[in-house]
Amino acid sequence: MFTGIVEEMGSIKQIAQKGNTLSLSIYAKKIMSDLKVGDSISVNGVCLTVTNFMDDFFRVDVMPETFKATSLSTIKEGTKVNLERAMSANGRFGGHFVTGHVDGVGKILRKTPKENAIYYDIQISDQYRHLSLHKGSIAIDGISLTLFDVSSSHITVSLIPHSANETVLGYKKAGDFVNLEFDMIAKYLYRFYQIGDDKTSAIQGIDQDFLKQNGFM
Repeated sequence: MFTGIVEEMGSIKQIAQKGNTLSLSIYAKKIMSDLKVGDSISVNGVCLTVTNFMDDFFRVDVMPETFKATSLSTIKEGTKVNLERAMSANGRFGGHFVTGHVDGVGKILRKTPKENAIYYDIQISDQYRHLSLHKGSIAIDGISLTLFDVSSSHITVSLIPHSANETVLGYKKAGDFVNLEFDMIAKYLYRFYQIGDDKTSAIQGIDQDFLKQNGFM
């Protein structure tokens, strides 16, 4: 579990690709202080497991499903990435609940400076529009952000100068792709609503004919 508060930007040291799988070596500094094999690290919002590490870099593997569902399939050596260690029980919780299980990829349509902020319009798939709530939370490349606008074609978020300087999103431009994870609570609530709706439909479908056919009358 993560918070969406990026700890540092690392960079891709080496990529080994075999089919739809990747082995990534990633340069880092801050997160290396207490790193262990088996630790979960959010890499551009994707939860990956540390398989090995040295003094200034660590290795992770990317499975085929992750390769297909995230922007890691387009990553190159030297590319900067957002890094966050799993949240600690005794730390401050400054963002929102982020699992690192990316829902899909969005495309930056526009990047617009507005006074001290930068607004990003990001195209999303129709299948996730019901999870996009005005003033709701979203993780974009692992960054906890607030949705300021939701339209039929895109969502809009805003970055403060600190986030623009300290995360990879500040360096991305129109046409670039980002990893999207929609709010976990919104997803659970929608699922509960669906289950409730299905049960209601089933109850409404029980009539005398149904009871007779199933031996109750």
